[in-house]
Amino acid sequence: MPKTEAELFAFLAGLGIEVSTRRHPPLFTVADSQALRGEIAGGHTKNLFLKDKKDNFFLVSVDEEAVVDLKQIHHLIGAAGRVSFGRPEMLMELLGVVPGAVTVFGLINDTDRRVRVVLDAELMSHAVVNAHPLTNEATTSIAAADLVKFVEATGHDAVILKVSA
Repeated sequence: MPKTEAELFAFLAGLGIEVSTRRHPPLFTVADSQALRGEIAGGHTKNLFLKDKKDNFFLVSVDEEAVVDLKQIHHLIGAAGRVSFGRPEMLMELLGVVPGAVTVFGLINDTDRRVRVVLDAELMSHAVVNAHPLTNEATTSIAAADLVKFVEATGHDAVILKVSA
């Protein structure tokens, strides 16, 4: 069973990471979430769940305004050839979330470390990063340095690369 939002918050607290969370109606797209701009400060994420031809999975987290060249990103992230979007079933199996709620916090559910995470350098230039806490009915604000700490605490490498155009 995937971790719950409460379990995520307990995990973060156990790491000494303070976050703030704001509840809102379900947000399924970046366009939906942009209605909250001005109310939640910091960088806002757009998350791409990708797979390559050898069934390697990637979670690429970029700023919501970022442009990503999906035909070329495989060169940057170390994929085996071109990438495509991962199926919803694999998203649930690996990260414990559904489409519309993809989040870097889903790494808490990837206990076998099958997903490689890439955090875009532009996103990480913000002091605060905002992401869904395993549900698209809330947004959690976390310090960028604490986001790296969280990723590493899940057993993943916090790879920070410039992947946006």
